[in-house]
Amino acid sequence: MIGTIPIGIAGRALAKTLNTCGSPLRELWVVGAACIVMAVLLGLAELAARHQRSFERVSLVDCLVVGIAQVGALIPGVSRSGSTLTAALFLGFKRDDAARFSFLLGLPAIALAGFKELYELRHAGLDAHGWAVLLVGLIVASLSAFVAIWGLLRILERYSAWPFAVYRALIGAVLLIGLTAGWLG
Repeated sequence: MIGTIPIGIAGRALAKTLNTCGSPLRELWVVGAACIVMAVLLGLAELAARHQRSFERVSLVDCLVVGIAQVGALIPGVSRSGSTLTAALFLGFKRDDAARFSFLLGLPAIALAGFKELYELRHAGLDAHGWAVLLVGLIVASLSAFVAIWGLLRILERYSAWPFAVYRALIGAVLLIGLTAGWLG
C-alpha cells in the first residue's frame, strides 16, 4: 500500500492534464519518445542489475522507490509494469522477483482506479446493457492479464528483459518515424 501513495497523489494532482482531450501528453510523439526512453532505462537496468535480491527482502524504501517509478506510467507510452520492473531491477532484485514486486505493487493502484471509474459510471447512469458489456470486458481483461503475467514471469525466470527493451524501442521508433514521414497523425 505504501508504494501506491505516490501514484495516488500524482494522479489526483495531474488529473485535469491527463484526462483532457488534446492534452499535450496524449500526442504520439510523446508516446514514441516515452517508449524509447523506457527501453533505454530497461536496458540500463538489465546491465546494472545484480539480480541477487529476493522479494522477501523488500524494504519500505524499495516500496517508495518503485512506487515513485509507478508515477511515470501516468505518461502515455510508459507502462506501469515496465517502469516498476525497471526500478526493481535497478534496486538489484532478481528478474522474476522484480516482476512479482511490480505486479503486486500494481494491484492496489489498478483496483483503486477501477473503483473510481465504476463510481463515475454509476453516477453517469450507465444502463444494464452497459454494465453487462463492462462485466464481460472485465472478465476477458482479467483472464488475458493473468495469462500475460504468467507468460512474462516464465520468460523472466529463464531469460532477460532485453526482448522487452528491444520491443519498446522498436515501437517508439516506428511511432516517431511514422510521424516524421507523415504516415501517422
